[in-house]
Amino acid sequence: MTVRPPTLRDKRRYVLVRVDPPGTPIDQKELYYAISDAITALWGDAMAAVIVQAVICVEGDYVVIRCRRGTERELTIALSTITMYRETKIALRIIAASGTIDSLRDRMKAPVTTGAAETPAGECRFGGKEYLVVYCDGQKIDVIEKGFKNTHRLFLTREDLEEP
Repeated sequence: MTVRPPTLRDKRRYVLVRVDPPGTPIDQKELYYAISDAITALWGDAMAAVIVQAVICVEGDYVVIRCRRGTERELTIALSTITMYRETKIALRIIAASGTIDSLRDRMKAPVTTGAAETPAGECRFGGKEYLVVYCDGQKIDVIEKGFKNTHRLFLTREDLEEP
């Protein structure tokens, strides 16, 4: 079977979604079914067949969802109706839509701010060791130890980084 030329392929769009609350474990298959149910409940089976949604990847608190070009609006409206996942209250926040996954991955790597009281954004000291700040959202701060071998990941709060 030969590969279809680009002019005959379906145009696709990718939607970047952030899951709130942060740290909620997401299973791609279960999220796919939740999104599929939301689309079918809101738009019906005919529109669900037109949207052709798929969960492409889950990276941390971010999810990339694929749909057919021109149906991003209907997909994002259906995503905003999802409030429960595995008996846990969640909210899917739409960040961006794009034609490529690479451009959405750049959006996932947003600049980190740690606030005015702490050390410069992106670095901190804890327990006599230096760490890089990977994620900072409100009171939760994820850091990775600087170095090449035996690096450790810590999940801290702002109070942990404040000096006495």
